[in-house]
Amino acid sequence: MPDQVTVTTSKGWFSRIGGAFSGVLVGIVLIFACVWGLAWNEGNAVKTARGLTEGAGAVIEAPVSPIDPANDQKLIHVTGQVAVTAPLEDNQYGVTAAGVKLARAAEMYQWQEESKSESRTKLGGGEETVTTYTYTKVWSSTPIDSSAFNSPAGHENPEMSIESADVYATDATLGDYQLEENVLSQVGGATALNLTEQSEAIDAAVGEGIDHTVSQGTIFFGANPQAPVVGDTRVSYEVTPASEISVVARQNGDNFLDYRARNGSEFLLVADGDTPAADMFQSAQEANNMIAWIIRIVGMVLLMVGFGLIMAPLGVLADVLPLAGTIVRMGTGLIGFVLGLIVGTVTIALAWLAFRPITTIIILAVGGAIAFAVYRVGRGRSKKKLAAEAAAA
Repeated sequence: MPDQVTVTTSKGWFSRIGGAFSGVLVGIVLIFACVWGLAWNEGNAVKTARGLTEGAGAVIEAPVSPIDPANDQKLIHVTGQVAVTAPLEDNQYGVTAAGVKLARAAEMYQWQEESKSESRTKLGGGEETVTTYTYTKVWSSTPIDSSAFNSPAGHENPEMSIESADVYATDATLGDYQLEENVLSQVGGATALNLTEQSEAIDAAVGEGIDHTVSQGTIFFGANPQAPVVGDTRVSYEVTPASEISVVARQNGDNFLDYRARNGSEFLLVADGDTPAADMFQSAQEANNMIAWIIRIVGMVLLMVGFGLIMAPLGVLADVLPLAGTIVRMGTGLIGFVLGLIVGTVTIALAWLAFRPITTIIILAVGGAIAFAVYRVGRGRSKKKLAAEAAAA
């Protein structure tokens, strides 16, 4: 049987009204924050795109050996095989590997709380909420604060004693260039490290008196890896091998630094294999566009939430009659969706106005059309649902 706790709470109508009006302040703050965030996102997206476009026109091809002093502080594109001599080592557990990066991932077996709530509005505006808290044991790379659980007793999590960490090669080179973490952290191709052959070195590093088991890819700290208990920890490793890479960066003596465009945007690009500079800039532009769209979508959703919080008191006031409250919430939900979409698209359009007026017109037209269509469809469904509920009553 799952480990569950069910809690039933009730709120009176006046208590709900007070909470709803408090939520109005949160909604106002959320709306202003989202408007600012959306405007910043558009400005940053344009700034980054223009910086990359400038870089694509300024980059020059350079050999990895010998280093040309005439290219110092210029944006260059180089391709070559990374070389390392000394092995990577995690001294804490005696694990070694050949490559440019050794990543340690630590996880602890912990209690996790999940909750599911169902609310029912009662005649007179009160509300009854039944919340079921479910407790399960999971492997997690981040500590879970059990003191914040609804029922912490019997679900206590200890402090996490082992942390994840990365070890980078200190002698990595690309031809005559020295490679540092700003480049090595972007190199791909990481694979899981088999620890079986290193079991003796791991045992010596861990020391006697500490229960642990070394399997193919994991060091398990605890009595039985087949039956872990809360507080047990497991550690695994990934190694990034030395391989052929391409770099677009500012040449600074014998190493690489971020290139700073005239508008202040900075970048340092790394790709696996022999990748042309044009392809690297194209990938960077696509990544910039993707990030911008993710922020746009999140910002619009939060705007809708903000407007919903502002109009929430109307639904609570109408909950004196549960059917009336349902109808009002349907309407305010639709209005909140439309307002969030309109404010979001207008904010995005105005932010782009100074840079791309044609794009601004397109965004306004599309956003307005979607908002109008959703409003018409939502109003039609509301009328149908109202008629159905009235007939049922």
